[in-house]
Amino acid sequence: MIQITGMPFQLSDQWPSNSTEKLIIQQIQADPIVYSYQSIDELLFELKLRKNILVSARAMNQGHAQFAPFAKSYCNPEYWELTKNGGFQLKPGMLPSEAIQDIYKNSSLYGFECATAKVIIYYHAVLNSIGEQLFNQLFANLYLYSWHFDPDLKIQTLNTNHFIPGDVVYFNNPDVDPERSWWRGENAVVLGDGTYFGHGLGIRTADQIIQALNKRRKPESDQSAYLTNLVTRPSFSHLAKISMLSRNYPAYKIPLIAIHHNESSISCGQYLIYLNNVYNQITYTNPFIW
Repeated sequence: MIQITGMPFQLSDQWPSNSTEKLIIQQIQADPIVYSYQSIDELLFELKLRKNILVSARAMNQGHAQFAPFAKSYCNPEYWELTKNGGFQLKPGMLPSEAIQDIYKNSSLYGFECATAKVIIYYHAVLNSIGEQLFNQLFANLYLYSWHFDPDLKIQTLNTNHFIPGDVVYFNNPDVDPERSWWRGENAVVLGDGTYFGHGLGIRTADQIIQALNKRRKPESDQSAYLTNLVTRPSFSHLAKISMLSRNYPAYKIPLIAIHHNESSISCGQYLIYLNNVYNQITYTNPFIW
């Protein structure tokens, strides 16, 4: 259900019946959870960003970036420094917008695992939603590794069986072959047409992703992979507010600690557990709490 300033939102003919925006709106409206917006512009921004997540996911699928576990990650050295942990650190003097766009333009120069892929998709979609100037202001010190993210993405998770196009869901493979542990699961973008994009597997249905994961189980295993109810999203409302503030948005912020766990293809939920455990062990205020 959608509410604008506390009032129920009435679906209009503003979008064609077969448009991506109409599909997203219908899925949000069908959710029993109330989605509250401070203005129609905030709702429109979420529609725009969700649509751009779909565009970025499909563009990555059409590119030539390869799936690679952290130990075998690679990137274009013109824009990124490959760290010892398999992460990509933006080089000094490089524009974040150009570096993210390069992952798509020169995709054959890149290899990364599926969690990193989803964060790249988020950054690319946000860039296409807010423009280069604001993007470069917000994300001046990009570091790509697993589910590590800039505080202004405010990536969040929730448990629900109601998926909206642009959501990231997680397929768990609990009996994965330990010799191929990077198949422990698959982070996948909900495309809204019954298919999902998972880096390394491409665009498939849920059943097809489960079948692919089941082929990477321990020998003699009879425990199937499955689609969990874990959903990951950036904070659409926070990013909408930033896009409206534009140049007046404060540049200083405390970056989140990057958790180098060396476990390819983990869920965002698992990464956030690692992150919270670290902050719970240190004495100063946890900037991860919002």
